[in-house]
Amino acid sequence: MNSRGVASLLKDSIPVTEFSASGPFEGHDLLRRGFTSVKSELLPSHPLELSEKNFRLNQDKTNFDMLRNVQGLHAPLKLQMEFRAVKQVQRLPFLHSSNMALDTLRGNDGCIGFEDILNDPSQSEVMGEPHTMMEYKLGLL
Repeated sequence: MNSRGVASLLKDSIPVTEFSASGPFEGHDLLRRGFTSVKSELLPSHPLELSEKNFRLNQDKTNFDMLRNVQGLHAPLKLQMEFRAVKQVQRLPFLHSSNMALDTLRGNDGCIGFEDILNDPSQSEVMGEPHTMMEYKLGLL
């Protein structure tokens, strides 16, 4: 082998991209792009769908803006720090968590919503084997 190395051998090779189909008849390459999802390509069916999907985020932004105007910059920063701390504390992955501390911080602890009645963990179909779920969470699987 000469002093120019392997790069000089590959210099004259033909790139693979020239053999790939392009244009309107190009096939979907599963190895490079993964599976296609029709759901991600659909537009919202109703104009309020995006608003409802982002309701909690919009409500939090409004509350933080109002809190900043009333109490200053430190109040929303402190509240966001508390939100992050509460979200990190969770039960084991195979146990249902009600996130009561997060509801208390948001002020939803006195409200009865749809998820409070129809979110019974004993009727859940997602219960898995505890050992497997913990190994997955710890990265052992």
